[in-house]
Amino acid sequence: MNFILATNNMKKLNEMQRILAPLGINIVTAKMLGTTLSEVEENGKTFEENAKIKATAACKELNMPAIADDSGLCVDYLGGAPGVFSARFGGEHGNDEKNNDLLLEKLKDVPLEKRTAHYVCAICCIFPDGKEITVRGECAGLIGFERDGTEGFGYDPLFLVGGKAFGRYTAEEKDKISHRGNALRALAEELKKIL
Repeated sequence: MNFILATNNMKKLNEMQRILAPLGINIVTAKMLGTTLSEVEENGKTFEENAKIKATAACKELNMPAIADDSGLCVDYLGGAPGVFSARFGGEHGNDEKNNDLLLEKLKDVPLEKRTAHYVCAICCIFPDGKEITVRGECAGLIGFERDGTEGFGYDPLFLVGGKAFGRYTAEEKDKISHRGNALRALAEELKKIL
């Protein structure tokens, strides 16, 4: 069964495919179907609201089950920021370098024990018949003092779990503990009940 993924981020596509393929779900993007999805305004106040906005729009537009996620980094010292603004924290949507630079700047001189943070991933799945599933996954860690590793994307080079940056984890290692991996496993459990 094909599910449309409301993103053009191929790294998210690969992550979702690895975890959902065993359920007989084939994740596709609009581009893979030879079309494009209309841009939607992610104006939700929570990760869950933004995921639902994207999934609902994609489901209506292509009349097929749609999955969308909204994820980001919440840093305790910054009162939960960047939160839902994670992708555009540095002022330019999706510019990982600027986002990481700004995060390091805002945490300058903050000791490691006060650099606690957690990644959040909310995933919403909407079906043409109106069925809806929303799940959330989290992963706690610390923000490092410099980038480390070239794996992953976003804040991964700065996000430390078990003394190692996500930027050094293989995709398979990261799937086992990441916010998105946790959310996808929760989604898989919910999908098993209805598929």
